[in-house]
Amino acid sequence: METRAPFVVVGAFVLAAIVAVFGFVYWLHNTGGLGPRASYHIQFEGSVPGLLVGAAVLFNGIRVGEVTDLGLAPDSPRRVNATISVASTTPVRSDTKVGLEFQGLTGVPVIALEGGTLLANSGPVTTLVAEPGAGEGMTQAARSALRRVDSVLAENAEPLKNTIANLQVFSEGLARNTGKLDSIVAGLEKMTGGGTPERKITYDLHAAQGFAAPGKPIKGQLALPEPTAVAMLETQRMLFSPTGDVAGFADFLWADAVPKLLQARLIESFENYDIAHAPLRTADIGQADFQLLIDVRRFRVVTDSAPTAEIGLSARIVDKDGKVIASRLFEESQKFDNIDPPAAVAAFDVAFGRIAKAMIAWTAQALQ
Repeated sequence: METRAPFVVVGAFVLAAIVAVFGFVYWLHNTGGLGPRASYHIQFEGSVPGLLVGAAVLFNGIRVGEVTDLGLAPDSPRRVNATISVASTTPVRSDTKVGLEFQGLTGVPVIALEGGTLLANSGPVTTLVAEPGAGEGMTQAARSALRRVDSVLAENAEPLKNTIANLQVFSEGLARNTGKLDSIVAGLEKMTGGGTPERKITYDLHAAQGFAAPGKPIKGQLALPEPTAVAMLETQRMLFSPTGDVAGFADFLWADAVPKLLQARLIESFENYDIAHAPLRTADIGQADFQLLIDVRRFRVVTDSAPTAEIGLSARIVDKDGKVIASRLFEESQKFDNIDPPAAVAAFDVAFGRIAKAMIAWTAQALQ
């Protein structure tokens, strides 16, 4: 007896350990230990690929039980019946949704339950019906979608054929009228301000030259501020009378706005006469002895009869106290033959040269 007793103890310990291991595995597998369970029958309309007895049952993503039985419905060849066993505390309601999910890299199928809208148990629930297509895998769903697409294409083969033929006719029409379409698009871009900006051609006046040695130098420090003008003359465009667009002048621009251009070329003309005493811009000096104030009255092309370039300037010389010591109106015109930018600019050069020489002589005389 003393020899056999240790073997009995060892055997009993091994059996207890085996029972404990099996009990632990059973508890892990059922996630509810040995607590109370509830069974439900589930009906799947369609296949349940890969679902096995013992597969997990999830409720809102939490494992609550397992599949205990699977079988085909004897009264319907498309239906699959399954029995699940879940923890009795699982809130299964009559509107609980049932589906099949595939988890992990291998796509192990599990039954997924989702809580319904009923908060209280409305009565005993024994059978749950899975949603249509709940057991469809991704491959099956893709095949079903392709079959539906193929069916739609087959039913609409003739309208599709006509549509493709119309598209071909339309594309051929576009190809035949590519030049017209380019012109239309270019016109739209021009109208909306888009596309490549047009290149403008800039023209300039020339200062008066050819003065003899100044017999009467300009006395005192003279300033020539920017001439004043009405808003219409604050432009670089060629102005016409009567007003309107004239062919050939769409791209025309003076080198600067008319008042600033006249100021620059008058100062340059004074420098050509007597550079030592030529007037300066107001911003270049402090308090000048005299100011030559100019107002631009006309600077336009008259097209009534023969095209004529007209310039009209009024000038006043004032001292430091703002007293006008001399004033005069200068007007010149010059006719030209062809109404085009080069001819018009040449006529303005001639008229401006005469005005500049007369204004310089008058200024030198007034400041004696």
